Amino acid sequence: MNIFRTKPVEQSIADADEPGRKLKRSLSTWDLMIMGVAVAVGAGIFSVGAKAAANFAGPAVTISFVVAAITCALAIMCYAEFATAIPVAGSAYVFTYATMGEVLAWIIGWNLILELFTAAAVIAKYWGIYLSTVFGLMGVELPPSIPLGGVELYWGAFLIVAIFTVLLVLGTKLSARVGNIFTLIKIGVVLFVIVVGFTYVKFSNYTPFVPASEPTGGSGVADVMKQSFFGFLTGAAPAQYGTLGVFAGAALVFFAFIGFDVVATSAEEVKNPQKTLPRGIFGGLALVTLLYILVSLALTGMVSYTQLAEVKNPTLTTAFEAVGNTDAAKVIAFGSLIGLTTVIMVLLMGLARVVLAMSRDGLLPRALSKTSDKHATPARLQIICGAAVAVVAGVTKVDLLEEMINIGTLSAFVMVSLGILVLRKKRPDLKPSFRVPFGKVLPWVSAILCLYLMTNLAVETWLFFAIWLVVGIIIYFSYGQRHSRLNEKFAAAKASIDNKPGDEDTFTKV
Repeated sequence: MNIFRTKPVEQSIADADEPGRKLKRSLSTWDLMIMGVAVAVGAGIFSVGAKAAANFAGPAVTISFVVAAITCALAIMCYAEFATAIPVAGSAYVFTYATMGEVLAWIIGWNLILELFTAAAVIAKYWGIYLSTVFGLMGVELPPSIPLGGVELYWGAFLIVAIFTVLLVLGTKLSARVGNIFTLIKIGVVLFVIVVGFTYVKFSNYTPFVPASEPTGGSGVADVMKQSFFGFLTGAAPAQYGTLGVFAGAALVFFAFIGFDVVATSAEEVKNPQKTLPRGIFGGLALVTLLYILVSLALTGMVSYTQLAEVKNPTLTTAFEAVGNTDAAKVIAFGSLIGLTTVIMVLLMGLARVVLAMSRDGLLPRALSKTSDKHATPARLQIICGAAVAVVAGVTKVDLLEEMINIGTLSAFVMVSLGILVLRKKRPDLKPSFRVPFGKVLPWVSAILCLYLMTNLAVETWLFFAIWLVVGIIIYFSYGQRHSRLNEKFAAAKASIDNKPGDEDTFTKV
């Protein structure tokens, strides 16, 4: 049983052209760039920065965003090199399969499912809540949930997931066009918020830029579970702010950058991927980073971080209300709704593409990888993913698992960063159109930074993550390992050799 067998790059590319399981190349550089902005600029831009400033970094939340952006950029460089060498669906899963072996590829694919599924469900739930908020600001009472059979049903999640599931079934290009329109609208809303926010800036609010570290005042189990894993390992008492607070803030706001790995999953649907992928991914990342930095500067300049900390769930609306501009709340609520809309679309697409790649390889049921003859999309799989996301978002407290999104993404980033080093050593003959500069240095720095940010997530997040990994490993050994197409080829080759007298040692040599 060889669980570390690797899948040849040529085989991955050939599988992408398998009749009945292939996708259509229709996306341009512009589509990819907007897709990156679409999935990264969601409601998080109006809330995650405020939470990080209030509870972790203070005005230095801007540095937290820069650290998260640099970490993301380094990892995305590795993604771009991989994607131009292996331009197929599946992203980090496919890259790991080609370099580090099947069991690690399964774990990364399993973690990507965790990231994309949880993110789609959490954001779909929030979409319904924001929809009610927008109607409420217009004087129309629209409850975000309704009682049904003893549970609270968040009906908005079902609505938005159903809409985008249909669009994605009809075609990736059509979905991209709809997403482009929504994305341009929300960029306009963000720019409006930035411009108006800067008119209220007081430079005194930026002092102290990095607040001194403070103990949280608790030492119970609940406080320890909420403490960063790094602090737990080093024996530090639960605290906030200070230098560690800046990095804890970076681990939190990293949520705002998830999605660029999702863009890489669309490699199989991109026209001229060797040129289009790097341009689209880096163009989107640059724009998103600029918007986040400007928003965080406006936010912490408008009000003191101590005012934000007095609110249980601070957002940009909190800041505008503090300076007396309640009208901005309507714009922010509308922007949040629009922002979440496109995020859901891209996450649903990415989820289906990762499962498609894993099912092609037999690690999940092969029937899931069939694509529509008419639209060249994984219609059946997209509907299954949409239905699962809608149910979980609509009837569970999935929002309690928000940080699971970050740890799933960062674990994939670590493997892709290390995988580049392995790929270069194993396949020096490959000549991808994009290569991470400075040789081995940046991939190592990327892996270390991502791993460090992972340790800044809460202890309870690591516990949930460990449970998820155990479940995934059980599924792999009970199903995936036996049904793997590589395993079938391996077994067939062994059987063929065993049937040839006198060739007993040949299999060992192979």
